[in-house]
Amino acid sequence: MSSLPKLYLIIIAFAPLIGAALAGLFGTGFMGRWISRSGAHTVTIAGVLISAIGSVVILTKVLNGAPVFNETLYTWSMVGNIKLEIGFLVDSLTAMMMVVVTSVSLMVHIYTIGYMKDDPGYQRFFAYISLFTFSMLMLVMSNNMLQLFFGWEAVGLVSYLLIGFWYTRPTAIFANMKAFLVNRVGDFGFVLGIGLLFAYTGSLNYTEVFSQSTVLATKVFPGTDWQMLTVACICLFIGAMGKSAQFPLHVWLPDSMEGPTPISALIHAATMVTAGIFMVARFSPLFELSTTALSFIMVIGAITALFMGFLGIIQNDIKRVVAYSTLSQLGYMTVALGASAYSVAIFHLMTHAFFKALLFLAAGSVIVGMHHQQDIRFMGGLRKYMPITWITSLLGSLALIGTPFFAGFYSKENIIEAAKLANVPGASFAYYAVLIGVFVTAFYSFRMFFLVFHGKERFDTSDHGHGHDAHGHDDHAHDSHGHDDHGHDDHGHHGGKPHESPAVITLPLILLAIPSVIIGAIAIGPMLFGDFFKGVIFVSPTHPAMAELATHFHGWLAYGLHAFQTLPFWLAVAGVVVAWYFYLVNPAIPTAIKANCGFIYRLLEEKYYMDRFNQAVFAGGARWLGTGFWKAGDRFLIDGLLVNGSAKLVGWFAAVSRHLQSGYIYHYAFAMIIGMMAFVTIFVLLNK
Repeated sequence: MSSLPKLYLIIIAFAPLIGAALAGLFGTGFMGRWISRSGAHTVTIAGVLISAIGSVVILTKVLNGAPVFNETLYTWSMVGNIKLEIGFLVDSLTAMMMVVVTSVSLMVHIYTIGYMKDDPGYQRFFAYISLFTFSMLMLVMSNNMLQLFFGWEAVGLVSYLLIGFWYTRPTAIFANMKAFLVNRVGDFGFVLGIGLLFAYTGSLNYTEVFSQSTVLATKVFPGTDWQMLTVACICLFIGAMGKSAQFPLHVWLPDSMEGPTPISALIHAATMVTAGIFMVARFSPLFELSTTALSFIMVIGAITALFMGFLGIIQNDIKRVVAYSTLSQLGYMTVALGASAYSVAIFHLMTHAFFKALLFLAAGSVIVGMHHQQDIRFMGGLRKYMPITWITSLLGSLALIGTPFFAGFYSKENIIEAAKLANVPGASFAYYAVLIGVFVTAFYSFRMFFLVFHGKERFDTSDHGHGHDAHGHDDHAHDSHGHDDHGHDDHGHHGGKPHESPAVITLPLILLAIPSVIIGAIAIGPMLFGDFFKGVIFVSPTHPAMAELATHFHGWLAYGLHAFQTLPFWLAVAGVVVAWYFYLVNPAIPTAIKANCGFIYRLLEEKYYMDRFNQAVFAGGARWLGTGFWKAGDRFLIDGLLVNGSAKLVGWFAAVSRHLQSGYIYHYAFAMIIGMMAFVTIFVLLNK
């Protein structure tokens, strides 16, 4: 089989960058307005379409046995003997990620034409999302840690720009600053991890670092008895905790819903937040040699999977329900990483990318159809008004909760089983956490589904002179901050009946629904139990979960049929039934539970008080420290003692010495005589 063509890979990576540059430079007024609104979406969609088609071609070649591509494109800089290079590593893991990134991005680009059609920042938005696609491709295609870090920071930057896209809204500016700062905390750990590996191996290249993994495992961190590799791996994972929103660095992701809905689907469901999962899988030759790091990963993932799911139960903003679902599912992927089931984590990353992007875009479709209402308490009965959104939402929800034969079932079921079979400390806790999480996920998913699409209509269809187009008009939805998805401050009713979204919105929903149903059954065999990741992901013989899972697999059909006898399936059914009874049959029950469990409800509503804690301790502490340095260091020490103090000292000395300048000659003569006497006295005393 011929090798992968370098030119193809360069075109795939840089086509979205060209589209972003054209739309951003020539469509926003930065260098004139040569490109119109339609021109902006044409050039960016063309760039992403080229990348998507090229990625599918590359994946096909990889599946047909093409050798791994690992080459340097050019040397960016030389520091002594150290080469800082730009290069690509394209194997089965990279090829699969390229297809996921570009295909979901393409759907989001098309969807955006309808969703953002009246926004004054239309060209700017397309420039941003196309730039994001380029950044993510550079991250997954890199063959060295420098380029990985470039992509890592670039997706963070574009995320910052997109969360604060409506920069006139204080809540959007707060949210994007929060995301940026929390990610800086994680990235500090990430830089330390890369630095440690570089210091001990002398290389930034993946293959060279991985080839020294057994030597690294023998090194001890200076001044301690800690294994150096464990410290490096935990530092790397702290970076993943920030980017992939793991507890306690998860706090930025729910607030990121302040950005437009399309970026929620692209960044906060399908691509950027999965960068941490991808990175740990890529570094599996190192993580496999540290049981402590794997245990740490598994416990963090389990906490995130369960406790973020609880928060989804009480959300009323349609996008925030899906956001907490994303947090929980990222926790599931992290648990799989801790269980050494890297291929299962990547498999769930892929299936989740499709059905979660579908759910986010369906939420956006509901928002458009409801004239930019986002509160699910003011919806209901939308099934007859929005049939395409209804059926695609149902398919996405069934995939999310792990319904047999749907995509999410095959990946989630294997994560639960991997946690059960894992032998690292914390595995039992993780198993029960992800098991309980199945019920929680089914409950909050179908709570939202029933409240939005079924039951009685709870919206006002009368026209009160409102209900205009999106972006800058008098719409009435509100999120937890009292804003709708487009930055308005209205509450309550809106004008006109709900309506199905235009084809440019519903077509991506349909196209994403297809893999949400079938991709799991197609890919489970080769990805988990075949040779798809052979030579790419390394699993130590001392971690038996994947080998044990393989003994129970007898094809996708048998696996799906067996599910009806398993506990997770019945927990999911129980979650759906309880949601149906609570919100369609007897809505008085959740109201009574809320009234009688005030403390628990308040704890969930305050998100375990983590935002308040961060605000008081970290933000408040930083301000207190800054104020202290300013008052004690700047004002007292530098200004008071050094700058003003030296001036005052000179002034005092001058004030004293001026009394000696009287102008009388006999005063000066007297001073000279006293001086001469002093010199003579000293001379005599020293020569005795």
